[in-house]
Amino acid sequence: KAVVSTQSTGRASEVATFREGVVVKRPTKKGKGSYVDCGIDKDVRIDKELEPGTRVTVRMTPPSEGTKHYRGTAVSPDTPRTEQGTYWGYRVRLAESFSGVFTECPYSEGYDLTIGTSDTGDLVENTTMRHFRHLVIFLGGLQGLEPVIEADESLQEADPRVLFDYYLNTCPNQGSRTIRTEEALLITLASLRQKISENGMKN
Repeated sequence: KAVVSTQSTGRASEVATFREGVVVKRPTKKGKGSYVDCGIDKDVRIDKELEPGTRVTVRMTPPSEGTKHYRGTAVSPDTPRTEQGTYWGYRVRLAESFSGVFTECPYSEGYDLTIGTSDTGDLVENTTMRHFRHLVIFLGGLQGLEPVIEADESLQEADPRVLFDYYLNTCPNQGSRTIRTEEALLITLASLRQKISENGMKN
């Protein structure tokens, strides 16, 4: 089977502080936690009793010689990032409307930089981006962002250039009338990579 080598999975031979795994259906005594398959030679016994099939982030306990299994504790998936600055993957959040992206923002201080994308936007290379902590980028469908904005009855403004800090064309001279969203995502992140790296502030 194909395996993606990421920080959250790691190699089986590596000593890692954190690992990502899945709770397996393996009997344990009541109050003795659960077993987790973290992709290494032995299952990891954690402190919490969780349903089989549950995905969990595990803080690994340094192994003792001769132990039958590894031990660890279940932690928040944010812990590797907040404690070590380690990228630990992404999450998906469903917003019911355009404005819901902001009102349901997971950050208490909200997004401090917003970018909309469009083939009528400004060129990335002509844009000076300001510093930010939390950035959100909007990609439209086949007809752009306008239908999404117009469908949100709570908005008093329908002009995308007014709603975003930056309104950018991340794929100039595209040569086709439309770009698939999954393609636009990769193109946009690649074209903004340097500006995001230079201006994003560490938490």
